[in-house]
Amino acid sequence: MASAVISVRVPRKLKEELEILGINYSRAVREFLEELVRREKARRLRERMEGFKRSVGRIEGELASGFVREDRGAG
Repeated sequence: MASAVISVRVPRKLKEELEILGINYSRAVREFLEELVRREKARRLRERMEGFKRSVGRIEGELASGFVREDRGAG
C-alpha cells in the first residue's frame, strides 16, 4: 500500500507527554483518521438511503393513488 505523509503541529508539551506515556502517536492519529473516514462514509451512505426511502415512498404513494383512481373509474 502506498502511503503519504501528513504533518501536524501540536504543542511541545503535548508531544512530550505522549512520549513520556509511551503513546505511539503516529499509530493513534492513523487509527483516528481511519475511523473518521469510516464514520463519514457511513453517514453519507445513511443520507443516500434516506433519500432513496423518500423517493420510494413518493412512488408508492403515487402508485396507490393511481390504483384507487382506476378502481373508482372502473366502478
